[in-house]
Amino acid sequence: MNIRAEALLFDNDGTLVSSLDSVHRCWTRWAAEYGIPAEDFARVELHGRPAVEIAADLLPAETVPAAVARIELLEVEDVPNDGVRLLPGTRDLIDALPADRWAVVTSATRRLAEARLEAVGILPKTLIAADDITRGKPDPEPYLLAARELGVDPARCVVFEDAPAGLASGRAAGMTTVALATTHQAHELDADLVVNDLSALSVLVTAAGVEISVRG
Repeated sequence: MNIRAEALLFDNDGTLVSSLDSVHRCWTRWAAEYGIPAEDFARVELHGRPAVEIAADLLPAETVPAAVARIELLEVEDVPNDGVRLLPGTRDLIDALPADRWAVVTSATRRLAEARLEAVGILPKTLIAADDITRGKPDPEPYLLAARELGVDPARCVVFEDAPAGLASGRAAGMTTVALATTHQAHELDADLVVNDLSALSVLVTAAGVEISVRG
């Protein structure tokens, strides 16, 4: 299967990098600090959602701003503690793309996203973070904003995601979706193409855009 596009839009955590160990460490500590019962915490989906939405599911509204600031601090401070690593295929694929043909679209705050990306040596020209939007994934706003920043028709963008909420966001934006089975099982992911990780893909950049193909 070949996919042609003008711009590639990547989620970060679970797509370009793995931060699952850090997320577990930090959010478990955070929940304990705020006295959240383990059974309540276990019911909340952490992956692919802005921290403010997670906190709002668990805490009184007046507590949310301070709680969001606290989890951001915990996660940023955890980055040097083996808090992030590149996923297979990330470096080769990103290095093959011109800076104006791709963007990172993450549910993390800008401060946290930049810390994680810098730790692995990825410096996107265009980064859309939780601070930039009013409605997070699965709403299409984050991906539509990325397309606008790059000056590309949403229909000519391809979204790379590992989480159902992110894939739903990309579909709602009218974009082609590629799912990576890095944090969810393949059968849980609804996308135009499902692969294990970015190492399964190759890209060819031409004057007309980018052609994505599955490695033989």
